[in-house]
Amino acid sequence: MHPAVRPRPRPVPRPGPQPAPRSRAPRSRSLIDAEALRVLHRAARTLLDGLPGLTDRLVAALRERQPAYRAALDGDRPGTWQEVHRSLRHSVACLLDPRGTRETARHCSWRIGVTRAEQGVPLDAVLHAYRLGGALVWEELLDVTSRTAPEDVRLLVHVAGDVWDFVDEHCTLVADAYRQTERQLARRRENRVRLLAAALLDGTGRIADLPETAQALGLPERGRYTVVAVAGARSADAVRALLPRRVRVHWHSGPETDYGIVAAGDGLPPAGDGLAAVPAAPADGLRVGIGPAVDGLAAVGEARRLADTALRLCPGTGGTVRLTGHLPEALVVSCPDLAALLAERAFGPLARLEPADAGVLLDTVATWLACEGSAQRASRRLYCHRNTVLNRLRRYEQLTGRSLSRPADLVETVLALTARRLLPPPPAP
Repeated sequence: MHPAVRPRPRPVPRPGPQPAPRSRAPRSRSLIDAEALRVLHRAARTLLDGLPGLTDRLVAALRERQPAYRAALDGDRPGTWQEVHRSLRHSVACLLDPRGTRETARHCSWRIGVTRAEQGVPLDAVLHAYRLGGALVWEELLDVTSRTAPEDVRLLVHVAGDVWDFVDEHCTLVADAYRQTERQLARRRENRVRLLAAALLDGTGRIADLPETAQALGLPERGRYTVVAVAGARSADAVRALLPRRVRVHWHSGPETDYGIVAAGDGLPPAGDGLAAVPAAPADGLRVGIGPAVDGLAAVGEARRLADTALRLCPGTGGTVRLTGHLPEALVVSCPDLAALLAERAFGPLARLEPADAGVLLDTVATWLACEGSAQRASRRLYCHRNTVLNRLRRYEQLTGRSLSRPADLVETVLALTARRLLPPPPAP
């Protein structure tokens, strides 16, 4: 191909001394930049005219080179195409009028970061897509200029930094929008999980929400569950560290009590509930109440109430109470008004005695019962003679009109003593 302009012939030097050649003054930087911008603007206007074809090329590149975008393209190709087209249009427009279009372009990139985070497209894939778009625009600028004015291609070097600074700026913007949205979504998920768990434990959850609750908590909808109620200095962290890793449990923190929803029997021995590793007397004043197993997530609310009952039976100094081993005490604390009435009926006649005298009689009866009806063993615990124990028992029977050998009277006495031990004393008259 012949050049469009023929070179001018060089003059033949004349004999004799020649004048020193005049040096050509270099063009100023501002002049070069102005020429480079002129070339850039001319190419950018051409890109805007052919933007649909450029969009098709970028969408095809995304499908081929970025698998994470295939789902978005398969699910909503027109919508994704429009998004790519809009982003390219704002990007090319910024090359022509940076000040006038900057905020609109930034808003577009921010929305893309938000949308992709909501769709769950990995951030690396989003940033890769942006860099693919930047590379495609730059290649198209070079291609257009080389076709229309090859001698001006070298001038684009002077604006290359600005073009790639724009790409980097918008990659940072997309990443910020993505991470901010991701944090917001995580907080929403955490709040939703917390609300679902709270409704489940309160027994106010809807049956229709059980599948979502099971998925959110990572627990099966069907199966046997145990609820553990934990209170104390270290709360649930201490119990969590004691549980085997194979036990599936969701922890829910409350103002005063933490609750663990334990998938009972999940890979455990038939008699195990996953809480066998919890010691009977945890350290540091930790109080643990374990309710019996129930069937299905729908019954977790009842399991929580039973765990709360077990927790109320724990001494203030700390300990672990399994409700199945303390059912009589559970009856008392579950109906405190009836339990107080029973204690008043059983021990009311003792109110005529001095409080210390009545206390000695009741402590003797409680110790004798704890020793399985053995006066000899009770005397050793009370540091008195066996006959003293028997005399106190007879005096108790005479004052209350109850016989410790009569089953009905014995049951009432045991429950009344439990109420005396677990319930707060009645207010003084």
